Amino acid sequence: MTLEARLRGIVGSAQVLQGGDLSAYEIDWRKRWRGRARLVVRPGSTEETAAVVRACAEFGVAIVPQGGNTGLVGASVPDDSGTQVLLHLGRLNRVREIDAANLAMTVEAGCLLQSVQEAAAAQGLLFPLSLAAEGSCTIGGNLATNAGGTQVLRYGNARELCLGLEVVTADGELWNGLSGLRKDNTGYDLRDLFIGSEGTLGVITAATLKLHPQPATRGTALATLNWLDEAVAFLSLARERLGAALTGFEVMNRFSLELVGRHFPQLAQPLPGAAWTVLLEQSSSEGAAEAAQRFEDLLALAFEKGLIGDAAVAASLEQSRAMWHLRESIPLAQSLEGLNIKHDISVPISRIPDFVRATDEALARAVPGVRLVDFGHLGDGNLHYNVQAPEDEPAERFLAEREHEVNRIVYDAVTAHGGSISAEHGIGALKRDELAQRKSPVALKLMRAVKGALDPQGRMNPGRVV
Repeated sequence: MTLEARLRGIVGSAQVLQGGDLSAYEIDWRKRWRGRARLVVRPGSTEETAAVVRACAEFGVAIVPQGGNTGLVGASVPDDSGTQVLLHLGRLNRVREIDAANLAMTVEAGCLLQSVQEAAAAQGLLFPLSLAAEGSCTIGGNLATNAGGTQVLRYGNARELCLGLEVVTADGELWNGLSGLRKDNTGYDLRDLFIGSEGTLGVITAATLKLHPQPATRGTALATLNWLDEAVAFLSLARERLGAALTGFEVMNRFSLELVGRHFPQLAQPLPGAAWTVLLEQSSSEGAAEAAQRFEDLLALAFEKGLIGDAAVAASLEQSRAMWHLRESIPLAQSLEGLNIKHDISVPISRIPDFVRATDEALARAVPGVRLVDFGHLGDGNLHYNVQAPEDEPAERFLAEREHEVNRIVYDAVTAHGGSISAEHGIGALKRDELAQRKSPVALKLMRAVKGALDPQGRMNPGRVV
């Protein structure tokens, strides 16, 4: 029996795709990675997933797990060999349980992040992971990449929001670790091995997630600044005055918002253009009047201290959503502007102004006219420091000829400032070789030992991470 026939017997003929147009599965969101799968298989349950993995193990065939295919580092599409099976988990999309008393919910890996948020909200609870791609990314992919998003400042990355996992191992065994426990010191934390592993150690099929009470009130504002030094000081002031109620603190440089205005002119920008704009949000259990006063007092004090210039406070939920929509439209506006060189980096917050100043200057010297799209989560030290071609240079040529040089400049600066070359997007294929050069030899040795122990045949998402 062929592998194809075996897989059709497991999931049904309609769920094994071979030939025809498979571009939705074989091309990544950025259109940078184009592969060719031997076939696409779409299991409908954990048991089917395990059976598919066992069959591929018996035939010695590599597997590429895929969720919403919204990743940015080439980790969720096959290579161009035509030999890999793409395991698409979109049919594993059930909410299995919501345990309100335990502030936990168990969902399958193919659930859209937005669906998870809505299921929690229907019970009066909050699942705080929030990303621009939440309408299309899946919770399995979020965990496999340890996604961050806009509320890490208060709630942490995906890792901090996961209590337990269900995983199909490389040889097709099922590990049920769907614990709702906050405390469980019974040996190595297997959950944390699989979170952030990008499908290279096993296949996440379900997760138990941590929920929070819904905040009673929210406040959202935009404020303009002259430089990131003021933004860091403003962040410190906001932490001092708002405490745990500070849930978001985003920065956007002038060019990033100019791109949004160019490609989405229908989106209102309530403040005049400035070198930098901050988007901040508080979520509070206080009454509306008290929370609003605390928020306005913060902005007034920041103005008095000369940290901010103009400010606009959302007067309604609709205005708050519009402000966040501006921020979340930057990646798409940049994509419409043309191919670019993306950097998802983290640097200690105190060193971010120096990092940006030094790197901006180094890139301007190396590539006159280069355009910098700099935005991200200042509250947790994560910047999306992206580099767009000069206006008169074709984007494709810029990417082909300049990517290595630009990456070297940026990553050397990240290293010099004590940072990381990947904050929330992962390593995938894009940064695998860079990781090998910049990670410590001891760390790489340990990572390869884990990979060898859990996937000795190297069939799980080969060529990614290590």
